[in-house]
Amino acid sequence: MEWIYLGFVIFLFILAISDLWVGVSNDAVNFLNSAIGAKVARFRTIIIVAATGVFLGAIMSNGMMDIARHGIFRPEQFAFKELMYIFLAVMVTDIILLDVFNSLGMPTSTTVSMVFELLGASFALSIVKMVGDDSGLGFADYMNTEKALSVIMAIFVSVAIAFVSGILIQYIARLIFTFNYSKGLKWKIGIFGGIATTAIIYFMLFKGTKDLSFMTDDVKGWIEEHTLVLLGGCLVFFTILMQILHFLKVNVFKIIVLIGTFALATAFAGNDLVNFIGVPLAGFASYQDYMAAGGGDPSAHMMGVLNEPASTPLIFLVAAGIVMVIALATSKKAHNVTKTEINLARQDEGDEMFGSSKVARSVVRWSNSTANFILAVTPAGVKNWIGKRFDKSTVEMEDNAAYDLVRASVNLVVASLLIALGTSLKLPLSTTYVTFMVAMGTSLADKAWSRESAVFRITGVLSVIGGWFLTAAIAFICTFFIALIMYFGGTVVTVIIVIAGLAVLIHSNVTYKEKADGTRGDKGFQEIMKITDSKKVWVPFLKYVAENDRKFLDQTAEQYISITDGLMQENVRTLRHSANDLKQYKTSLKNLRKKETVCLRKVDQETGLEKSAWFHTAFNYMEQVYYSLRRICEPAYEHVDNNFTPIPEEYCKAFSIVRDELVNTIRSLATHFKDRNYEEMRAQEETLSRLQIKFSDLRKALMVDIQEKNLNLTMAYMYLNLIQESEQLCISLKHYARASRKMA
Repeated sequence: MEWIYLGFVIFLFILAISDLWVGVSNDAVNFLNSAIGAKVARFRTIIIVAATGVFLGAIMSNGMMDIARHGIFRPEQFAFKELMYIFLAVMVTDIILLDVFNSLGMPTSTTVSMVFELLGASFALSIVKMVGDDSGLGFADYMNTEKALSVIMAIFVSVAIAFVSGILIQYIARLIFTFNYSKGLKWKIGIFGGIATTAIIYFMLFKGTKDLSFMTDDVKGWIEEHTLVLLGGCLVFFTILMQILHFLKVNVFKIIVLIGTFALATAFAGNDLVNFIGVPLAGFASYQDYMAAGGGDPSAHMMGVLNEPASTPLIFLVAAGIVMVIALATSKKAHNVTKTEINLARQDEGDEMFGSSKVARSVVRWSNSTANFILAVTPAGVKNWIGKRFDKSTVEMEDNAAYDLVRASVNLVVASLLIALGTSLKLPLSTTYVTFMVAMGTSLADKAWSRESAVFRITGVLSVIGGWFLTAAIAFICTFFIALIMYFGGTVVTVIIVIAGLAVLIHSNVTYKEKADGTRGDKGFQEIMKITDSKKVWVPFLKYVAENDRKFLDQTAEQYISITDGLMQENVRTLRHSANDLKQYKTSLKNLRKKETVCLRKVDQETGLEKSAWFHTAFNYMEQVYYSLRRICEPAYEHVDNNFTPIPEEYCKAFSIVRDELVNTIRSLATHFKDRNYEEMRAQEETLSRLQIKFSDLRKALMVDIQEKNLNLTMAYMYLNLIQESEQLCISLKHYARASRKMA
């Protein structure tokens, strides 16, 4: 019987490797974003610095393992068999949940998922034990409610603390350095660098070293006794060092960002490693204790041994560190998650990932009213001075950077200090929550959220925060039911669930890879944004717009055929799919317009002024084409869905002849856009004019039939709408092609 539980332990470690992989893929956003967003170094250099920090942090993380052993539940009240069900349920849920968020590109909290998974599974089995036990024990006897509550409160309070800290410290930093920070750094930078580096050293070493296995009580006591002296020495040393580096023309901000990246990566591994291997190691310790007692009945062997402090073998920490480093360097999903936070914190406008929401619009209106009130009571002299300090006309950023080095430095220093403080107090603060909210706070203080982008950024922030709460709810509910299924289903069901979990993970990664291979992002937009010479932007911009136009016209042709065939063949499923596709495509068009407008801003002024009017005209007619399709599809779907009288066959035949000509013309236009053969488009414009007349003739013939024949009016008006909108489609396509030709 013991071999079954050995297999469970092996499963736990296999799941731990998967969890390390998907967890690092999600949490890489926490320590890579500032360095990547500010372009402080090559991507490879940033990865090397972060990987070194992750590896060292993994080795120093032993003190956090107690959370998984007795931080949430009281192990002395659970048998070995019951705890194995809890641990397996936690690990299966964790890898699937984190992988889903990675695939969506949404940062979530590994800490919250682990805590609520342990809560859900232990809560389920506590109910089972309470129902079948007459001893009168309550939840407080089975679960460490006080500790669990303190962990949960620390996680959520850290969100507010991180956001407020980011706002205040970034505001002060910007007043000191301004956006044109290279001027006036003669003495400021040394002091700033000394304080930032000393603070990181303090929390990394003096707070983190006490849990290292090779730290003796004498060494710990000496460090604690001489803390002020050591801090003073570090402050003097690093202040002088940073000042010397500045005089040697070294960009000290880049040094601080790289040190902060290293520090935050170390804090991440030290604080969050428990989320990935804490549960498997607790399961392994439980198995060792069970076997040391001679095996026997796993339902009778109680696990009070987990109340003892964790003593994790160094080999496990080293192995975990190696897996995390490999995942950090190779995971494509890590890069996908990183884009979300950088986009929301970007200094300028661009491709917004999120739409608008009612809550975001209300927040923006309230914020504008509050800001106007504050400005009204602020003395004019103070407003002028602050305005000069926040003048963004001379902002200094690396090419294609999302924000400058000052903000990147504050992001990393504040986040690493908060995380390291939580680690020293043995509170598993959410690294994701802290770093994300610090980044949002600093971007708000930096006025990165303009009136044009604020609603989109706030919607994005609310979406991410909503995802965090969703993480907690899903983690709790899933592990609750999985633990119950394992408990009542026994060994066979447990093995099936674990294998199914691994299969889901493998399938998810295969699917994601296929999707990533098929859509590698908007390369045209990315290439244009990399161009620094405005006179070289127009040609690639024109090519980018032409490719987007080709895709739009191909989709228009497909949708037009699908909608009209669905109506004439009374295929409600086809019309439903078309209606759903068109609703989603509206968002794609809005995002496309934002991207193309951002690219147009990079064009030199002379060309931009000459061509921009035609660009906007062309896009407006593109939208008119889209709305014509919507006005055809929606009433057609309603007509067929309600089983109204179908369009007579003779009308369908007459319409199909002209419809097919229009589809062929649209496809020809798409080909000309692809080849950028704008002269041939003139002939297609004439064809569209002839087709417009043909649709007009169909409309006139129908009007005569309505007057002279006993037609079903519901059907007649449906057909009339189809003809009129098809005629309007010809008009919009003709103007669309003409404006595009003029733009070139």
